[in-house]
Amino acid sequence: MARRRKGRPIDGVLLLDKPTGISSNDALQKVKRLYFAQKAGHTGALDPLATGMLPICFGEATKFSQFLLDSDKRYRVIAKLGERTNTSDSDGEVVETRPVKVDRGQLERCIAKFRGTTDQIPSMFSALKYQGRPLYEYAREGIEIPRESRKITVYSIELLRFDNNEVEMEVHCSKGTYIRTIVDDLGEMLACGAHVIYLRRIGVSNYPMEQVITLEQLQALSDKAKASDDEHSWDVLDALLMPTDSAVQDLPEVNVTSALGDSILHGQPVPSRSSEPAGTLVRITVGSEARFIGVGEINTEGYVAPKRVFANQEPETK
Repeated sequence: MARRRKGRPIDGVLLLDKPTGISSNDALQKVKRLYFAQKAGHTGALDPLATGMLPICFGEATKFSQFLLDSDKRYRVIAKLGERTNTSDSDGEVVETRPVKVDRGQLERCIAKFRGTTDQIPSMFSALKYQGRPLYEYAREGIEIPRESRKITVYSIELLRFDNNEVEMEVHCSKGTYIRTIVDDLGEMLACGAHVIYLRRIGVSNYPMEQVITLEQLQALSDKAKASDDEHSWDVLDALLMPTDSAVQDLPEVNVTSALGDSILHGQPVPSRSSEPAGTLVRITVGSEARFIGVGEINTEGYVAPKRVFANQEPETK
């Protein structure tokens, strides 16, 4: 007999405002407990130092978390000039101190060099894995692992403030961009060193920052739900969830009939009226209510072939 899973079978995406000082996984586990959820996962780690938007996927939404991992991000960062640390942020140890002889014009010219597509070598203190272990574990043991550079794109990087040897910037970048590596590289360009003292993620994909919620707010709502005997006591928490298909909101939609939707859920490609070229990923919906059932790919015959679909055809819990 299959063991019954503990927790509530809920689907959707929560926009958590991660606090500083804890890992993304710690934040995930706290949220999962507060929601008493069967299944949950986050969509790309934030450093313990960092705060801000951390989408948490519940239930069926975990199948589409990769799309948020691959999406663009926005950050607000403050760098301190004159000191370089072994982690490129204030959690590390200062390894070099140099005088700061930088004017605003020089700073803006150096910042401009980061715009566009460049190669970046990940920090040894990143969560990137090598042989199943994150790089930061090797770094803490004093082991240096060779890393290959990767292509990143900085769509925009704007100087917001420069005073008291602090540089505040806003960055819009592609997936896999390490902000503290940008700051460390900037410090070397300026010949004075730099490290991150504040980092906040203010955007993931097109999710609205005004809908993030803190752990403290969630805890208060959860305590209220647990104290109530009302069968609808969880509604106030569940109302905070974004729809499951919000994780793939940027994909073009293909709407099919209920019969074709059933075939897709059973792994079968079906005819599509889509004009998208072969290889395009699409968001699949069913019927006039446009109920989301998964993600597919347009094949060379013009059919939509399932890639990631719901485990069943039941409506979302939300």
